[in-house]
Amino acid sequence: MNKEPKLMDATKMRDIITPHLAQNNENIFISDELGIFHCNLNLFRLLINQKPPFCINDHRLGIVLQGEADINFNLQDRHITAPTLVYLGPGTIINPIRISNDLEIFGMALFANFPMPFVAREKIVDEGNNEALPSAFNGQVRDFQLPVGETDLQTARQMMETILCVVRQPDYHRATVSALVAALLHHYDHLFQLQKHQQALSRSREQTIFDRFIQLVNQHCHEQHQLAYYASRLCLTQRYLCTVVRQASGTTAKDWIDRALITRIKIELRHSHKSAAQIAEEMNFPNPSFFSKYFHRLTGMTPMEFKSK
Repeated sequence: MNKEPKLMDATKMRDIITPHLAQNNENIFISDELGIFHCNLNLFRLLINQKPPFCINDHRLGIVLQGEADINFNLQDRHITAPTLVYLGPGTIINPIRISNDLEIFGMALFANFPMPFVAREKIVDEGNNEALPSAFNGQVRDFQLPVGETDLQTARQMMETILCVVRQPDYHRATVSALVAALLHHYDHLFQLQKHQQALSRSREQTIFDRFIQLVNQHCHEQHQLAYYASRLCLTQRYLCTVVRQASGTTAKDWIDRALITRIKIELRHSHKSAAQIAEEMNFPNPSFFSKYFHRLTGMTPMEFKSK
């Protein structure tokens, strides 16, 4: 039976964490508006002990500085390794599966009471110069993970460290914190958009690989029946080529080779005076018997039956 996710909101977080905080802990801050945590596995053990899965109703941003974890976000398993930026939006369901002992995370929760620096896009006209929430956080994407380089990681970390420094001051200036959060959200959004662009390029590359594969099959299927030949010509592994072709066409690479080869054989049988043995030899089959069995397996008839139709 599936467990109903518990709401892990500001109140619940404070109830869990506060009793375990050492006085003047400079790495953790939590209020009704936001929480910032630079922590290791010990804090996550407190949360895991609450018997996940959990559901959140706010925005969470994390920086995985060290270690790795397997976590189910919104019913999808994710393997996260450092260095990675993580975003979890309202409504996200979280179910930790495995967390390494060296896990280190710098994270921030913007609870429901936090004065978000943005407004919904449909309210911009009525709200003067207010800025719209960056598209990565507009609700279309429930969660995302961004593997990053050292520079982007350190930029996010320095921003979060600055926010932690400000909120630890007595009567901190909320507008300053809101502006710093806006900068951090823009940083995440920028990297998210770059990732989307790279994924789009990757899809285009997959289509290019598929087109080139079909071109090679049409040129060489009469003599090259094995997937290894086409993978070698494309400088790809057979497994990757199979994956790309399947994703691009919904059909396996071997099926495309067989389709092209059978079409060539049918043309020869129907429109030439060559014998089945001669066609088998020209099309690089080991012997006429193998050729006949291959044709029958894919068409349901022998070469002679097809020729006489």
